[in-house]
Amino acid sequence: MNKFEFKNLVKGLKNSLKEKIFFKDLRKEVETGANGTQDYVVKKGVNKDTVATTRQ
Repeated sequence: MNKFEFKNLVKGLKNSLKEKIFFKDLRKEVETGANGTQDYVVKKGVNKDTVATTRQ
């Protein structure tokens, strides 16, 4: 392996490491249940505007 190949190898590893760090830092955490996506709200009937549960 000559100097040119070694420099390219080091440069490639450095860029891939930098890219991995950017992806790790820029990733956002997802909020569970945001905007009512987790529970179902009853829209009609006696129990209107209550959250339905899986218990029966």
